[in-house]
Amino acid sequence: MPDNRPSSPCVAVCSTALGDDICRGCGRSFFEVANWVMMSEEEKNAVWQRLEAHWQAQGLPPPWLARGR
Repeated sequence: MPDNRPSSPCVAVCSTALGDDICRGCGRSFFEVANWVMMSEEEKNAVWQRLEAHWQAQGLPPPWLARGR
């Protein structure tokens, strides 16, 4: 796991709990949020790579990098 990745992409702004299919906070799908703790490292890595590409395409830093600042 790269140094800038926390244990989860969650940034405590979960909109999937409000019915969104994709979380506005981290960018994960409802399925990914609900099953994160049960996913294998390979599955998590695939999600991380997709999320990193998503935020890069938006021209934004991944939100988990700003966590705790």
